[in-house]
Amino acid sequence: MFRAPQRRKHEIPEEQQTRSQGDFDRVETDLAHVPTLRLTPLLGIIASFLGKGNPLIQPANPQQHRVWLLDNTAYRAPGGRFHNNQTWQVEIVACIFNKRGREEVGKFVATIADAIGLDGDIGLNNRETRDRMAERVQPFVDSIAPGHSISLDIPIARHTVIKRKLNPSDRNGIVSQVVRIGGTDVPNGTIIHPSLRHWSHNVSMETQFASPTGWLIISDVDDTIKYTQTCNAVGILRTTFAEIPQPIAGMPTLYSHIDKSLTPTWFYLSASPYNLYPFLRKFLRQVYPPGTLILRNSSWMDMSGLLKSFTQGTEAYKVERMEKLYRWFPKRKVVCIGDSTQSDPEAYGEIYRRHKHWVRAIFIRKVTDVVNMEDKNKDKRFVKAFEGVPESIWRVFEDAEDFHREVDLLRQDENPNY
Repeated sequence: MFRAPQRRKHEIPEEQQTRSQGDFDRVETDLAHVPTLRLTPLLGIIASFLGKGNPLIQPANPQQHRVWLLDNTAYRAPGGRFHNNQTWQVEIVACIFNKRGREEVGKFVATIADAIGLDGDIGLNNRETRDRMAERVQPFVDSIAPGHSISLDIPIARHTVIKRKLNPSDRNGIVSQVVRIGGTDVPNGTIIHPSLRHWSHNVSMETQFASPTGWLIISDVDDTIKYTQTCNAVGILRTTFAEIPQPIAGMPTLYSHIDKSLTPTWFYLSASPYNLYPFLRKFLRQVYPPGTLILRNSSWMDMSGLLKSFTQGTEAYKVERMEKLYRWFPKRKVVCIGDSTQSDPEAYGEIYRRHKHWVRAIFIRKVTDVVNMEDKNKDKRFVKAFEGVPESIWRVFEDAEDFHREVDLLRQDENPNY
């Protein structure tokens, strides 16, 4: 979160149009006037580049640091002839912050309240809204902690705990490391809870084991299953910080039907920055089937970075993350679900063209309840995005209720050998 906003890398023309119509540049300029983070100490930045084993690395501690362990999915190491002989491994993702007091949050809440037009002095007359905004702003205010290490206890069996010291956090305060956790006889769907070692209170994640075969769902979040208004800068701020999150009508029932019919492994792929992980995870766990939430690992030194995360380079980011999922689960049958606000059609079309036998269906929700969607919802946009993709693979829908039958048809595509 110390790094300055970068130039618009990988931004496509459609994203430029969205930013222009949604007033993103003006709102970002207003937000950038209030930097959210103090500069990260230089030694921490240097240490993050040197790897573990160098004298600058410091262990994170509960007095000074806040650590998030992100839920994940264990998979069998690619390669080998027989699935059951492949060892399990998992990508551990953790975020490390330096703690800052809540008294420093107020000015940022006030800035956002002003940007979205909340009446009153940052909503002092509405304590619930003020507290909600403060809670969601806090992860943007806490400074990141590069160059810090953590260790995990990973319980594999009733009496077996694997101890792992992870690589130090990078310049974004993130630890991301693939860890082999052994074992060949862990059943599909098993859940364990790795936790921080030497910590004064429990900090854990949920790890679900997923076998090489079966169904896999890749779902977008914003405006696919959660109302966000990603085409409007003020709308993003309002739904992200001030409002109680609302699911898209019909989608919880549809996802419940998918979960019961296909028993898939779930991945929620969002362009949101990782600062929103607690907020989005809580929402998903309350409304939708549990799964791994994948977020952008960039950090920003001002609140405008949130809006950039939604509107710049989203197609390239999502294709890159889906390529990783393909490397983990090349034999799974994949259903991609997204919407028309961002670049989901283009990203899903591209991943199908790269891996035709991997993606079995693409569902795109045509968003009609937010502004600036006329061009994005034109038929020619979808035809171009899905060029080379058979019409039997992709569908555009407005009402989720219409797609229960589509899920039933997918269930007929059962081949245990693929």
